[in-house]
Amino acid sequence: MRTVVKDEYPTRNRTVSESIARKDPVVWGSATGPLDSCAVAEYEKSGFHTAKTLLAANDVGNLLEETSRLGRELGNDERVIREQGSGDVRSIFDVHRLSTLVDRIIRRPEIVGMARQLLDSDVYVHQSRLNVKPGFRGGPFYWHSDFETWHAEDGMPTPRALSISIALTENYGFNGGLMIMPGSHKTFVSCVGETPDDYYRESLVTHVPPTGSPDEDTLTRMSAECGITTFRGSAGSATVFDSNCMHGSNGNITPLPRSNLFVVFNSVENTPTEPFAASKPRPSYLGSRDFTPLA
Repeated sequence: MRTVVKDEYPTRNRTVSESIARKDPVVWGSATGPLDSCAVAEYEKSGFHTAKTLLAANDVGNLLEETSRLGRELGNDERVIREQGSGDVRSIFDVHRLSTLVDRIIRRPEIVGMARQLLDSDVYVHQSRLNVKPGFRGGPFYWHSDFETWHAEDGMPTPRALSISIALTENYGFNGGLMIMPGSHKTFVSCVGETPDDYYRESLVTHVPPTGSPDEDTLTRMSAECGITTFRGSAGSATVFDSNCMHGSNGNITPLPRSNLFVVFNSVENTPTEPFAASKPRPSYLGSRDFTPLA
C-alpha cells in the first residue's frame, strides 16, 4: 500500500508560482561536530558556511585524476552528462559508488560530520556528482532550489538535507563559481508547469530548464531582498549549503577550468517516498533509494 505523506511544499502542476515560508528548521538540533557555534549560526542565518581548507593538495590532485579517469572510462554511460553541442563532460553522477577514493573521502569526520551535526541525525548519500566547467566552454546552471527538484521528482518530504561543494580547482568570481542568495533557504518557491516523464534527461543539460525553475519576477524580488554571494576559494576549500538555498552559476568563458565535487547528505529520518510532482522517481544515481547510514 502506498504511504500517503502530507505535502507541505506543493510545487508544479500549477500556473502561478508561490513563495511559501519554510515550515522546518534549518539547524535541526544541538548535535556536536566539526563546526563551531559561529559557523552553525552563520549557516542558520544565511543558509551556508564556507571552509577555507577542507582537503589537502594531494587529495585534490587525486580527485582531479579520478575526474579524468571516469570521464574517459564511462564513455556514454547515462551517469555522465555532457554539454549540448561540444560534448564536454558537464557532470558525472554517483561518483561515491564509482570511486573508492571519493567514498573514503566523504566518510571523513570533518566532512560527513558537518551533515550529521546540522541535520542532527545519521545521514546517507542522496546524490553525489562531479561538476566540470572547462575553460571557454563550461555551461551555466540556472537558478534553482535543489529541494524543489528532490521534493517534486524524488519524493524527499522536507528540506532536512544539505550539499557540500568541494573546490577541485581555484574558484574565482569569474570562472563560473557557485552563486547563492543568502537567506533564500527560508522561503520555498513553488514552480509552474508539470513534470514530463523522464524530465531529467532534459533538465540536466538545458541551461534554462522549462520546469523547476523560478520565474524571473520571483528571482528579481529575492535578489533585491537577499542579495547574491559568489563563492571564491582555492582548491580544497568547501561550502556546505542548505538544500533549499536559491543558487546557480554562470558559464565559464575564461581559460581557467572550474571543477567541484558535490555530495548531498540527507537525514535517515527524511527518506523519500513517492514523488510529489512526477509520475515516478528519477534513477537511483540521481536520487538514491539506498538509505543505509554512512558508518
